[in-house]
Amino acid sequence: MSNSKDASFIIGVADMKVTNDPNAMLVTYSLGSCLGIVVYDPVAKVGGLLHIMLPEATEEKTSPKFNPHKYVDTGVPTLFKEAYKLGAKKNRMIVHVTGGSQILDDSGYFNIGKRNIAALRKLFWKNGVMVNKEHVGGSVSRTVRLYMNNGETTVSIGRDRVIKL
Repeated sequence: MSNSKDASFIIGVADMKVTNDPNAMLVTYSLGSCLGIVVYDPVAKVGGLLHIMLPEATEEKTSPKFNPHKYVDTGVPTLFKEAYKLGAKKNRMIVHVTGGSQILDDSGYFNIGKRNIAALRKLFWKNGVMVNKEHVGGSVSRTVRLYMNNGETTVSIGRDRVIKL
């Protein structure tokens, strides 16, 4: 983990970062139909951010090109396991979810955002994980940030609106 002051980590599409660096800020930009999943353990001071694209892995999981962070069903378990490695405990985790919009699909034909949300809720329900707060759906793009110094999660909608989850 970085010891530099104010370390910023940009999490791209189908990417993830878990850290215990108190100076870190994790950010992912332009969540449309994708989901941004934030976890934070306030006791262990461990947090992570995952930017997933699709509900279920459709490619061979044994392929060298397979990216588990691309999918709800493989990315979310990876996020939790990496947080556990740094001392996080499931029963203390604060979980925030953002994204799942219907963007560039006016007809709703593909419903990727809704499918992502449904897959995530099903996975969380099966594993006894409760979402503390969410900002999902609609037709807006979102940017989400996790500030490791205090565990605060913010969501930016457009240029002027920022909300705290």
